[in-house]
Amino acid sequence: MTAAAPISDTYTGDLSESKTPQRRTLDSATIVKLSVGPMDNNVYVVTSRATGDQLIIDAANDGDTIAALLEQLPGTPALIFTTHQHFDHWQALEQIAEATGVPTTAGRLDAAELPVTPDRLVDDGDVISVGDLSFDAIHLVGHTPGSIALALTDGDTVHLFTGDSLFPGGVGKTWQPGDFDTLIDDVSTKIFDRYPDSTVVYPGHGKDTTLGAERGSLPEWRERGW
Repeated sequence: MTAAAPISDTYTGDLSESKTPQRRTLDSATIVKLSVGPMDNNVYVVTSRATGDQLIIDAANDGDTIAALLEQLPGTPALIFTTHQHFDHWQALEQIAEATGVPTTAGRLDAAELPVTPDRLVDDGDVISVGDLSFDAIHLVGHTPGSIALALTDGDTVHLFTGDSLFPGGVGKTWQPGDFDTLIDDVSTKIFDRYPDSTVVYPGHGKDTTLGAERGSLPEWRERGW
C-alpha cells in the first residue's frame, strides 16, 4: 500500500503548493482535505468527533493514496458520497468501496453514470446522517443534472461541500444552452439566499472560499454568463 502522507493540522484549504493533506478541527467533526489525480480533485473525509464515523466525499482518484489516508486517520468509514457523475470524481470509487465495505450514495439523477450502483439515492432536501453528524442535501442543476452539495452545520458555522457547482470566482462549467442560467439560479436561491456569509465552501477542485467572499460577485457572474 502507498505510504500515508503526514497530515498537516495547519488548515488553509490551499493544496496548490503541496499535496500534503490538511485537517480542520471543528467542534463536532474533523475535515481532512486531500488533492488527488492529474486534475487536482479534492477528496474530503469528515469524521464525527463523538462517534468516529466517517463520510468520504468523492473518491476521485489515486485509490491507494485515499486508502492510506483512511488507514492513518482515527475513525471508521461509514459512507462514501459522490457529488456528481463526472469521471474525475469517481475513478477510485470502486476501489474504496470494495476496500472499506461501506455503502455508497449519490444524487438520483447522476447515479446511472457511476461505476458503482449507489446503495442510496439522494434528492433535494434529504438528510444524510453519519454518526451524530447531519448533512443537508442540496440539488444543484446545471453542471450535471444530479449534482448534490452537502451542508454540515457546526455550531454557528455551515460547512458546504459543493462538488463542481460552486468555486471561488464562479459557478461550475456548463455546456448546453440554459444550463448556466439554471445553475446560477440554483446557487443563488438554494445557497446564497439560504446561508450566511460565514459559510465555508469546500469545492471539488482548488481552494476553499466563503459565501461572504463570493456574494458580491453574483451580479458579475450573471452578466458574463459563466
